[in-house]
Amino acid sequence: MVLFEAIMLVCFGVAWPFSVYKSYRSKTNKGKSVYFMIIIFVGYVSGIIHKYFFNYDEVIILYVINVVVIAIDIILFFVNKRRVKNNS
Repeated sequence: MVLFEAIMLVCFGVAWPFSVYKSYRSKTNKGKSVYFMIIIFVGYVSGIIHKYFFNYDEVIILYVINVVVIAIDIILFFVNKRRVKNNS
């Protein structure tokens, strides 16, 4: 079961660095939904909590990596929002 969970996390996790790169390079939030990112963030945090308290194994590392990358994307969302507001 851990193998399939790890595959799922790797597959989802591969997309997030591209999203962060897009946010960083474009300096806009076009095509971004902060609500979507927060929902995904909460889901990964819930997975971390579950792994930590009920089913601790090495897959928790994938959850942590994903949550950090999503947190970076959320921060960039607000940085870009401020940047666009200041340039208007």
